[in-house]
Amino acid sequence: MYRFFLLIFAVFTLVAFSYIDWNVSEEPGETEEARDPRVTAEEVVAEEGLYPLVEEAKEELLARAAARNIDVVITEGYRSHERQDDLYAQGRTSGGDIVTHAAGGESYHNYGLALDYALQAEDGSLIWDVDTDFNGSGTPDWLEVAEIAKDLGFEWGGDWTNFLDYPHIQMTFGLTIQELQLAEAEKDNSEES
Repeated sequence: MYRFFLLIFAVFTLVAFSYIDWNVSEEPGETEEARDPRVTAEEVVAEEGLYPLVEEAKEELLARAAARNIDVVITEGYRSHERQDDLYAQGRTSGGDIVTHAAGGESYHNYGLALDYALQAEDGSLIWDVDTDFNGSGTPDWLEVAEIAKDLGFEWGGDWTNFLDYPHIQMTFGLTIQELQLAEAEKDNSEES
C-alpha cells in the first residue's frame, strides 16, 4: 500500500511540475535562447567595442537595408558603464525622459552585444517613427529593418512583452547579463593581481 501511494505521489509531482514555467525572468535577453558554442562570456568581456560577430552582423544589416533603399543609422553600439549610468539617470535624477531600464553593467550594450538604430531621411534627419515607409514597399521601413536584424540572429526590442524598445537589437548568444557580469568581475580581479 505504501508503494502505491508513493507511486501516485511521484506521478502527481511529475505532472504538476511539468506545467510550471521555470524561466521566471522577464528581462529581455534572459530567455531560454540556445547557447551559441562559438561564444563565451569570457571572450565577450575581453573585447573592446562591439563583439566581432555583432560587428559583422551590423555591417550585413546595413548592406541589406541599403539594398531595400532604407537608410539606417546606428545611433548606439558599445556603451561604457559610465555612459549607461548617465542614460539610466535620465528622467530619474537628471532631466529628460527615462530612456533605459538598465544601469551600468546591466545592458547588453555594455558588453558590445547590442545596437540602437534609427532611419535617416533624405535631408539627413533621424526618424524614430516606426510607421514611416520611405521606400514605398508597403511595409514600414522600421519593421523591415527589424526583420532583417532578426534574420541575422538579432533579438528585437519591439518583440519584448515587458517593455517595447523599438530602436534596440541585440545578440546575446544565450548569455545572461549575470554571466557577463561574473566574467567581467573575474577579468577585473585577474587584472588587479
